[in-house]
Amino acid sequence: MPIQTVMDGSSLLVQFSAILLASLASILFISWAGRRVLGKKSRLALPPGPRGLPLVGYLPFLGTELHLTFAKLARIYGPIFKVWVGKKMYVVLSSPDVVREVVREKDVIFANRDPGVASRLITYGANDIAFRDYGAEWRKMRKIFAHKMLGNATLDASFELRRGVVEKSVKEVYKQVGEPVRIGGVGLMTVVNSMMATIWGSWDDGGATDWRGLLGEMMVLIAAPNVSDFFPTLAWLDLQGIAGRMRGVFDQLEAVFEVAIARIRSRSKGEGDMNLLRYLMGLQDGEDPTSALSMTQIKGMLIDTAVGGTDTTSTIFEWTLTELLLHPQEMKAVQDELTRVVGLNNLVIESHLSELKYLEAAVKETMRIHPAFPLLVPRRPSEETQVGGYTIPKDATVFVNAWAIHRDPSLWDDPLEFRPKRFLDGAEKWDFSGNDLRYLPFGSGRRICPGLPLAERALMYTLAVILHSFNWEVPKGAKIGLEEKFGIVMKKREPLVAIPSPRFSNLEIYG
Repeated sequence: MPIQTVMDGSSLLVQFSAILLASLASILFISWAGRRVLGKKSRLALPPGPRGLPLVGYLPFLGTELHLTFAKLARIYGPIFKVWVGKKMYVVLSSPDVVREVVREKDVIFANRDPGVASRLITYGANDIAFRDYGAEWRKMRKIFAHKMLGNATLDASFELRRGVVEKSVKEVYKQVGEPVRIGGVGLMTVVNSMMATIWGSWDDGGATDWRGLLGEMMVLIAAPNVSDFFPTLAWLDLQGIAGRMRGVFDQLEAVFEVAIARIRSRSKGEGDMNLLRYLMGLQDGEDPTSALSMTQIKGMLIDTAVGGTDTTSTIFEWTLTELLLHPQEMKAVQDELTRVVGLNNLVIESHLSELKYLEAAVKETMRIHPAFPLLVPRRPSEETQVGGYTIPKDATVFVNAWAIHRDPSLWDDPLEFRPKRFLDGAEKWDFSGNDLRYLPFGSGRRICPGLPLAERALMYTLAVILHSFNWEVPKGAKIGLEEKFGIVMKKREPLVAIPSPRFSNLEIYG
């Protein structure tokens, strides 16, 4: 019996130990499972999206027209979705509600950019306003750029430079009266020369061809899909040669800048015309840390002004003429307004622009249908956060599909119809600043396009002068296409060609 008792005691001990271990295991499992559940509740799911292939993700299925692909995916997965492209997660927003969370409620978190290899190279390592990460230096540069460089007083001071350029363009177009003219070429020539005159004063337009070539190559390389961006570990190989080509463009650009800088340094203070480069050089390595700039920062800001202003503005110029030629009644309304405000005995000047409400509405409507930046400039969150009920990981690439929002029938009546009056009628106060998130051609929030004041002024002035000075008609048998060509800036696939004829009876106005 004692042996049996001992055996029973041992058995009970074993059983007790087993129960204890099982209980501990259960407690640990429940605790682990609870943490998993709580973790899932606290860390929301990633946005939905299509499946891709191993390694490359959805890259083979994106196509060349990203804004169209993203619009189709939004119809399947909703106003916020993700796609994996190589090692990168793209998150696409397609409604004002989710965009509001990014550009209003969590603007600081989403204040960083995600520049590719080519963009970093041409902007001195993202040492500019467009691509530099948000922080004290960016805020300083943004303040100087927006409030001092491109403030009304500074732009007014350089008006005569732009006026000379635009009037010269009128003379050049007049030489081609009765002949087919490429509208995009007129816009680009005028805007490039106008921007360059504003940046560094009197501008020898003999160099415009070289600058336009540099600009064109720059935009092609920035927009090109780059393996180095999708797979950063392969960047050192430069498999497509994009980095090498961009370094070549950079070297040429440096040479242009150095010539302009040397010219200003050779002049005494107060000598020569007022321009942005002269103003910025006055801030170089200054004693006041709130306004002192390095030469690298100055050059980065010049890149933003030159590149961001010229290509964008000339593209909108061509799209606006396209829509007005397709809608003769709207063209008549714009030109009637110009005649009423300016008359037919002199050219438009910038002080007339505030009175040209119908022209402004036509430009706004053009940018609604054909936004220059269809996906804006992507943002990159500085930390993991939530948008639209989903988790957005740190350093994801976040796009806003402005093209899709601008054409959403739930937001706009007859969205495909060109109707400038929609920006004149109603109680809404539409502007280019993205205050109403149904309309954000230049973005919204603290990372809105910094060159907006100069771009808006240059665009309106160039359009007003060209439409006021000439009537335009399409060559017989020619058709006007509306096909778009996706890129950093969305251009017309087929260039617009039209024939000018003079509107002034006094031909001396044309010089």
